[in-house]
Parts: sequence; structure tokens; C-alpha cells
Amino acid sequence: MKHFLLLWAMCLFFQVQAQIVINEVDADTPGTDTNEFIELKTTTANMALDGYVVVLFNGSDDKSYQSFDLDGYTSDANGLFVLGTGSVVPSPDLVFSKASNMVQNGPDAVAVYSGNASDFANDTPITKSGLLDVLIYDTSDGDDSGLLNGFGVTIQYDENAGGDKDNHSNQRKADGTFEAKEPTPGALNDGGSSTTTSVTISTDQSKYTEGESFDVKFTCSKAVEGDLVINYTLANGDFTSTDYNAVLTSTIADGSTSSTVSVSLVDDTDIEGTESLVLHIDDLGSAYQIVNNDYPVMIRDNDYDVDGYGTPVAPSYGNVSSTAPDSYYQSLNGLSGQALRAAITNLISDPNVVRAQTYGDVWDILKEADVNPENEDQVWLIYTEQGRLKSAQQSTGSPIGKWNREHIYPQSRGGFSDGTSRSADGKEIYMYTDATHTEHGHSDAHALRPADSQENSSRSNKDYGTQYAGPTGNAGSWKGDVARSVMYMALRYNSLDVVSGDPDDATVGQLGDLNYLLQWHMADEADDYEMHRNNVIYEWQLNRNPFIDHPELADYVFGDKQNEVYNSATDIETLTNTIGIHPNPVLDQIYFSEMLNGNMEIYSQDGRLVHSAELAGKQYDLSFLEKGLYIYRLKTKQGVSVGKFLKK
Repeated sequence: MKHFLLLWAMCLFFQVQAQIVINEVDADTPGTDTNEFIELKTTTANMALDGYVVVLFNGSDDKSYQSFDLDGYTSDANGLFVLGTGSVVPSPDLVFSKASNMVQNGPDAVAVYSGNASDFANDTPITKSGLLDVLIYDTSDGDDSGLLNGFGVTIQYDENAGGDKDNHSNQRKADGTFEAKEPTPGALNDGGSSTTTSVTISTDQSKYTEGESFDVKFTCSKAVEGDLVINYTLANGDFTSTDYNAVLTSTIADGSTSSTVSVSLVDDTDIEGTESLVLHIDDLGSAYQIVNNDYPVMIRDNDYDVDGYGTPVAPSYGNVSSTAPDSYYQSLNGLSGQALRAAITNLISDPNVVRAQTYGDVWDILKEADVNPENEDQVWLIYTEQGRLKSAQQSTGSPIGKWNREHIYPQSRGGFSDGTSRSADGKEIYMYTDATHTEHGHSDAHALRPADSQENSSRSNKDYGTQYAGPTGNAGSWKGDVARSVMYMALRYNSLDVVSGDPDDATVGQLGDLNYLLQWHMADEADDYEMHRNNVIYEWQLNRNPFIDHPELADYVFGDKQNEVYNSATDIETLTNTIGIHPNPVLDQIYFSEMLNGNMEIYSQDGRLVHSAELAGKQYDLSFLEKGLYIYRLKTKQGVSVGKFLKK
């Protein structure tokens, strides 16, 4: 009797074990692993998956790092069920990540248990209790004895067995072993005939503008038997039912393969920026497989703010004020030479104040700091001197028409490649930093700019000047910006420098050409655009680029005045800016916003008084001034006003 009961129990165990197995795992995919998936197979079609859980185990410590409850789900008409990232095609039944790198590349393990995710909190040790199936895998790694012994299996499968880990997955064969071959998510591994009908969403374009209408088409892989009613939604985040008009039901008639519905976008006056609607089809049942659910369509806003300052190719001056505290640069006064350099480094690298953010945060910083003043929906691109949609940031795929984060001081030349995390964690989460933490140059927004992805590649890690001077025909509006960024980096981090000539690219910590950069700094003076970005970055990093706030510092640190004592032009008394001047830049005549009686003083960038005159009227002749950036102070009965102007 005991033998019979034991035999019956063993048969029952293997019968339960055979109900659900791991059918396919793709852990390593091209680029940043945005197409990872896990496919399960049940012995019967349309099987309820209540009471099952998928658990991922880390080979580094043989503990769990993620788990997924399958309650409420069923397998499809082929007995298949797919968990995966949002970009997997066809759309996964359970989307476990909209991003990437959820499934580690190995050696690691995927296991299926009877139980719940609550039984497998992160860092749960390996257990055989309730285990139904397990796959231990790698990508050309050695066998992990901890995983093999812990689960009691003898084989670890290599996704790179065919030498193409990016384009292969581990797939179960009929005999229960696995082989590496081209992925087949949602399809039978053995090439058997599918019993499901696929449904695909399509539109003529991927981008539309407010006020436009477009058609959405739903297409089946074969004619339907009986009407197929498709219920869908469009809402996504700030894109709500007030932004469109559409009937959210479409019917593919009996014997047909497709249906079409029209969506009209509401042209409102709200400033919303670029949004995305997401076409999501509600569950159609296990007989249908949705190829590309959560189909995005970009919606461009035709309303946007125009900021009160110019682009780098049409600069303005004096409209954006520095947000630096009055005493911010006080520690620099009375110093020269190395003492001045050290004081600047201490100021912009102060570990008690300055914050280092992540490379992931840089996307958000640049979208604010480098917003196109003429269109808040865009960033302004350095080198190519144009606006581009913020949403066109490059992640994977073709770089054409995309923008990326350009390191003004190249990563390879600075020695800080991949020095910080690529994940964004927000303004209030930051790292300790000082002048010795060169790795933080990787994410220092003062030396990062939006750039056309292709031009970014062309620029590579060349020295500025003879090696790189921008694309053909550029106006040079970026050259002074670059010079000030490089000079900032040379003082922010102890191991970095800017030198004359073109140093060997293999010499880490040196970038050239200082001679050109000083010329560029003078020819392309700091404008409102740069002051705006200096203010934005200050909010994130709590440090500033001093060569934007005080351009004269370049001469004292790198130029002809290195032996002279520096005194900040901020020693001019703090004034209320109540009286405006125009035009700015100035050609010959300067005009005031009201009739004046009083005194006008004009200072050079380094704080020297260069002209003083009594005023009477609404204009004054400045044709005698040399070209350059000046500070003016007006003292009248109405009060005192201060600002900057550019003389052309």
C-alpha cells in the first residue's frame, strides 16, 4: 500500500509539474535590452494561471531579485503566455517593464512556482518548495554551481551558443532541452500551426498636430468568424478625453480582416508641449494575439511660449539676470594667479554645497536649461544651431533626426566615461562631490549640451580649433559657449586642463586648443541664453559657471592678466532695474524707456569705469565705444538702474 501511495504521489507531482513550463527566455537583446521576454507554455489551451508566480534569481548571490504574480491571467489558444518589456512584438500578456534590463544576462535563473509574489520578496534564497520549472542560463559565462546545486539541475544553457546572443533566445525543444535560435515570442517554438489570430494597429503617420484628424486601422491576420468588436482607449498621462474626439469602439465584420476609425485632435489654446496618445486594445480573449498593443502616436502642440530672450544665433543681452547670491563671488576678490584659480575651484567644487547628479538626470536638466527660446517644445542644438523636439532624444535605433547629450569635454579625453548612473533619480537625490571626483564630469550639466546625434558622432573627441570648428556653414554661435564650458571643467576637476595646441588624444586630462577657445570666448560673448542655462543648472548642482557670470575672469585665469589682481565687477552697488535701454545690441544711438535727467556710468566687463556722462533726454550717442559687452548704471531722480548691453 505504501509503495502504491508513493507511486501515486510521484505521478501527481510530475503531472502538476507538467502543467506549465518555461518555453523561451530572451535575456540579452540589441542595444539597451528593450526587447527582453519570458514565455511560458501550458499543457492545455486557455489555461488559468491563478496560483502561479514567475521568479527571477541573481547568480551573483543566488537570491531572487524580481517576481511576478500570474493571478487573473490565462494562456492563449496555443497555451502560450508572454511576460516582457513594452517594446516586445507581439505585445506581451504581462508587461513587466516599459524600460530595459529587467532580465539580467546571466548566469541567472528564471523559475516558475506554485505560490504568490509575496512568497518571494527580493533577496529570497533559492527553494525547491513549490518549484514547477526552472531555466538556468548565461551569455558565455561559466557554470554557476550555486544555481545548479540549489535548484538540483545539471545543465546551464548559453544564449550565446550560436555566437549571436543579441539576436538569439533560449528555446525549449520537444525533448525538454533548450537551444539558442531566433526569438519567437508568442509563437510555437517548433514551428507548429498557430491557432490564434493576430491583430495589428496602424496609422499613416507616427506624429500629428493639434487640429488634425487621422485614421486608425485594426487588421487581423485572417478573416474573422462573426463580428469582432474592438474596444480601445487613447488616454495617456496628460493626454485625456478633452484632447480628442473619437468613437472608442471598432468592429471588424464577419468575414472581413480590418476596420477603420477616425480620431480628431482638439485644437485648444493650452500650452501642453508634445504629448503621446497610446492606443490600447482591451482584452480580446485568448483566440486573438495583439501584435503591437499600447501603440504610441506623438501629438505636437501648436501653442507654445516664447521666452523673453534670444536664441544663440539671434542673441539678446541683459534680459536674464544671474540668480547667484550677491556674495557668491566675493572670495575671488583681491587674488591673482594660482591663488585665484584655487579660489574658483574651491567655489565651484565645494563638497559642502555642490551636488553631482546622474547622467540620467541630464536629459531632464538639458530640456529645461537648453529649451529653444522660440519654442518651449524644443531643445536648442549646439553646433548645428537649430531647434529639435524634446521628444526626439536618442535611445536606440537610427540617430537620424535625434538629439543626444554631447560632452563638451569629451569623455575619453576627460577619463570619466560612464562615470555616473544612466538612471534618473531627480533633483533632490545627489552624490557627494569635490574637485577630486573626476567621474562626475560624466554628468556635469555645465559641460553637456543637446546635439544632433550624427554631428555629435562627427565631432568625436577632437580638440576645438583646427581639429573641429563645427559643421560647414555654421554661424559660430556656439563657440563662446564651448570655450566657457571647457574653462569651467579645467577648474572644476583637479585632473582636467585646457592647453594650447592639439595634445595627443591619448593624453587623458588635456584638451585643446586654448588659443582658439580664448578667441572664441571674446568673439561670441555670454548672452541671455547662457545665463538662463547657468541659472537652471545652479538649481540642480548648486554651482555656477563663473565665466558666464563674469566673462572677464578668462583673462585673469587663462589670458593676459594672470599676474594681475582680480576684483569682481559685482562691487558696483546693487541696483533696482527700473529703466530700460534699447536697442540691445547697440549700434550708435542708445534710447531710454523714459525721459532722464541724471548720470550714466559705463563699465567694462572687468569692472573698470570707461565712460561717465550727464543725461538729459531719451537718447545718447555711444558710437565712440569699441565693440564689446558693457555694464551700465543710471542714477536719476526716478532711482538707480543697472544692466548690460552689447556694442556692435
